[in-house]
Amino acid sequence: MPSPLENLRRLCLALPEVTERLSHGEPTWFIRGKKTFVMFSDHHHDDRLAFVCAAPDGAQEMLVANDPERFFRPPYVGHRGWLGVYLDVPADWDQIADLVVDAYRVVAPKRLAALLDAS
Repeated sequence: MPSPLENLRRLCLALPEVTERLSHGEPTWFIRGKKTFVMFSDHHHDDRLAFVCAAPDGAQEMLVANDPERFFRPPYVGHRGWLGVYLDVPADWDQIADLVVDAYRVVAPKRLAALLDAS
């Protein structure tokens, strides 16, 4: 059974022009090597396993309010609307896949984001 990191990596690297490298000591995924859209968090700021991702306007507030056991407002980037997703609770990988794609769409240049609709 793949680890949460392996599952997250597979989802991120399946998207156009995404690369992975360490940032702040954690696996982080970038579009065209420049713009971050997902950051893994292995007990980085607390004792929880999670990831942080870009999110469409209003998504963070809605998801955190509806399911605070699974979602949180992350430090440093939460004020920009980014979403924290706990991975140390039973994970809904279909929902996580949608969140990763949404994060990509928020950050990616329009031409790259349009490739998702073409496939």
